[in-house]
Amino acid sequence: MVSAELEQAGLSTQSETRAQRTYRLDRRHVFHSWSAQETLDPMVLTEAKGCFVWDETGKRYLDIGSQLVNMNVGHQHPRVVAAIQEQAGRMCMIGPQHANDARSEAARLIAERTPGDLNRVFFTNGGADANEHAVRMARLVTGRHKIMTAYRSYHGGTTTAINMTGDPRRWANDLGTAGVAHFWGPFLYRSPFHSETVEQECLRALEHLERTIIFEGAATIAAIVLEAVPGTPGVMVPPPGYLSGVRELCDRFGIKLIVDEVMTGFGRTGSWFSSDAQGVVPDLLTFAKGVNSGYVPLGGVAICDEIVEFFGKRVYPGGLTYSGHPLASAAAVAAINVVEDEGLVQNAARLGRDVIEPRLHAMVDRHPSLAEARGVGAMWALELVSDPSTREPLAPYGGTSAAMTEIVGFLMANGLLPMTNYHRLHIMPPLNISDTNLIQGLELIDAALDIADRYVTDN
Repeated sequence: MVSAELEQAGLSTQSETRAQRTYRLDRRHVFHSWSAQETLDPMVLTEAKGCFVWDETGKRYLDIGSQLVNMNVGHQHPRVVAAIQEQAGRMCMIGPQHANDARSEAARLIAERTPGDLNRVFFTNGGADANEHAVRMARLVTGRHKIMTAYRSYHGGTTTAINMTGDPRRWANDLGTAGVAHFWGPFLYRSPFHSETVEQECLRALEHLERTIIFEGAATIAAIVLEAVPGTPGVMVPPPGYLSGVRELCDRFGIKLIVDEVMTGFGRTGSWFSSDAQGVVPDLLTFAKGVNSGYVPLGGVAICDEIVEFFGKRVYPGGLTYSGHPLASAAAVAAINVVEDEGLVQNAARLGRDVIEPRLHAMVDRHPSLAEARGVGAMWALELVSDPSTREPLAPYGGTSAAMTEIVGFLMANGLLPMTNYHRLHIMPPLNISDTNLIQGLELIDAALDIADRYVTDN
């Protein structure tokens, strides 16, 4: 629109602030994900640094969720920003058919940190297409089509990835034609197996998976896809021995194991990769988010030697224009080196062990609404209930509630940008957050749980 047309439409061109213009254009032209468009009222963010973001009024918020759990080195880390600027000054873009130094170095740094023989990296634009390509590779290598994934999982928004997902976002997109079968993973607090101990939950979950494989037809299954630690669905840390048990089942039935480390990778759980900490080498490992802290979109698949050899003389039928984009790769090189040089993997483990866990467990003792606090490293979830005896969630599965709305409003008003999913609060801070800032955020959450307690009706 030209200026006169804007004025005729009642849209200001001179008197509005930059933030007002941003909001106006967003509401007029931007189509938001996972949303009913007419119900949105997005907050305008104008600045970010470290573990904080600022809105259009200058108000500061502690980013306790690292945006979408991808700002592992925090916002605007000077080394990552400088690396992007330097790369932009030399070469912004080159096609993936050519080698470039940023992509080669990023691949080396990733391969040195992935477990076992995951020595080759196929770069994608993010986590969803990483999972898409991992599944494609598994299907081609095995000659099978079916994929098995867990309920209470999230693997991305593209066609195969959303069908693999085990939460309500799948329902509207699932036509039952993607060759995906779901099973129950271990989750003791809401056990589908009526377990009373962690050991029972692990054993029964593996027995359930084995039976499901047999009844689905083992010879039809190309891959089992699991998040190393299911994140968005509630940070259900697998019991000891579960992932290695899945590895054994895959080996026995000739099934490829794909571990989704999109959220857990690059230090989030207190190890470079959670599967490695659990003593498991998958056939394919997917990553994104923390690989470069989201500064430029990047994901990928780390591939074992056997699968690489399969495509040695066979064409792999897949690719992306921006596979290993130089700016994204340069950001990855810088971010991985920051995580290494600043000891952020070890710091994530320390934050979880010494700062987060003891405070959350104290909150469980004080607040009847807080049924369980669970997590590892800098990856935690708070399970909120309205009835501790029945374990009734504080918001329905796939929805929200007045209680959760009030809690979020309180936290926002007091300068904390919360991360919620249905009836849960998630704590996923940047790995370099200071103890002081993290404790302040936890104290605000503690105060917000007083609101949740008012909604508790114990029968």
